[in-house]
Amino acid sequence: MGIITLRQLLDHAAEKGYGVPAFNINNMEQGLAILKAAYETDSPVIMQASKGARAYAGDIMLSHIVIALSKMYPSIPICMHQDHGNNEATCMSAIGHGFTSVMMDGSLESDQKTPASYDYNVSITAKVAEMAHWVGASVEGELGVLGSLETGEAAKEDDSGAEGKLRQDQLLTDPDQALDFVKKTDVDALAIACGTSHGAYKFSRKPDGEILAMDVIEKIHKKIPKTHLVMHGSSSVPQYLQDLINENGGQMTQTYGVPVEEIERGIKSGVRKINIDTDCRMAITGQFRKIAKEKPAEFDPRKFTAPASAEMEKLCKDRFERFGTAGNAQHIKIITLDEMSKSYAAGKLKQFN
Repeated sequence: MGIITLRQLLDHAAEKGYGVPAFNINNMEQGLAILKAAYETDSPVIMQASKGARAYAGDIMLSHIVIALSKMYPSIPICMHQDHGNNEATCMSAIGHGFTSVMMDGSLESDQKTPASYDYNVSITAKVAEMAHWVGASVEGELGVLGSLETGEAAKEDDSGAEGKLRQDQLLTDPDQALDFVKKTDVDALAIACGTSHGAYKFSRKPDGEILAMDVIEKIHKKIPKTHLVMHGSSSVPQYLQDLINENGGQMTQTYGVPVEEIERGIKSGVRKINIDTDCRMAITGQFRKIAKEKPAEFDPRKFTAPASAEMEKLCKDRFERFGTAGNAQHIKIITLDEMSKSYAAGKLKQFN
């Protein structure tokens, strides 16, 4: 089976200079859309499940969806990643169910609402990294709090999101602190804060440097050039999908996401993992609404899910191509978790010696 760790995949992406989209999944239809797109473009892929998705579908169901997809598409390296783990138990239980990578989001306390202290973040992330590396799994940490530079607030996603007004220093990751954080935690990837946020309503206008601080990414990359950076909340919220939803009974207010060209800019400065969830939800929801409006007598759910999956597949293919992921699956020879654990134990994968 083509199950790969995040560390190996992002090491390859860094070597070849591309980024990898990380698509959130909750069900079979989303999984099929992602893997069809990956297969057609010869792209490795990260499939991630949030704590909410794990509660919705169940760990056994999610892990077996990924196993089934890896058997259907054995040539495609798939990383199975836990998104926004809130404590040690959440992360370790994910690994126990076959996840090859986990995110320990220590930027918030375990309630996923309260911004955490730096010391708390370092302590819990380092602990999870140590345990995960024992078995060869990868760990993504987060420094800085996801939220809008326009409003100073964070949007919730699956019950994860800071409450109240956030300070500028919380909303933008400090490059010197990023260096210290990676040294102390030995994470395999680092999610940074630069003004992106969860959900569809990221920006009230097309983002510029005042509300989307891509220069922060560039400064962090100069400080820690060997560390793989992660952009969370990076859906582009395409206008055509907003229109698809609203033309078929939806009521989305005008909004703006992270432009793909800004993500491409980030990839040139060390961004290797790009989280995308809202765009996929919009693709599916838009087609559901379209079918319901055009064929109100339709009751076969497959008549809804097939076009919805096709719409999402089209979106995924575009991201694989734009991020430079396409064409790279064939060049990756997967390293097993056992082999990865030996490399961690030997100190071969340490970020800093």
